[in-house]
Amino acid sequence: MTAIQHDNGEERLPLVDEDGHITGAATRRECHNGSRLLHPVVHLHVFNGQGDIYLQRRPLWKDIQPGKWDTAVGGHIDLGENVEQALRRETREELGIEKFVPEALPPYVFESERERELVFPHRCTYDGIIRPSSETDGGRFWTMAEVKAGFGQHLFTPNFEKEFRHLFGHLL
Repeated sequence: MTAIQHDNGEERLPLVDEDGHITGAATRRECHNGSRLLHPVVHLHVFNGQGDIYLQRRPLWKDIQPGKWDTAVGGHIDLGENVEQALRRETREELGIEKFVPEALPPYVFESERERELVFPHRCTYDGIIRPSSETDGGRFWTMAEVKAGFGQHLFTPNFEKEFRHLFGHLL
């Protein structure tokens, strides 16, 4: 029998102000229960040399947007971690990628009914082997035409659609 996977609701996350300064801490459950406590996350958009973008499919056991296609890498910054450490840890954990050169993009605040995140997005070009972990439900590279056709079809997380349009809309 396989153990049921789930997010750790007791994981402690830093709380931040809109400038990224730590103001406290709360559990993942507290951050995702509609309290809208601002907590920091990292995103990595992985492009290949042909200009396609890698997206991960969120597992059905995730507490936020299960089953939707999303940014290649996305995860919380842990207490005591900086943005770069979290980005490298999440990329290694989710895709098995160790060597990549991230380009930082402008941070922004994402808000939904359940949460508020201070997002630190990055991009990189990577043509090596990707080994998706059990933290994802796999993934694949999408052409810009496929991404454009998928918008508004409930395939992608709302955060991915908004972030992609803002950062990379010129590619469509």
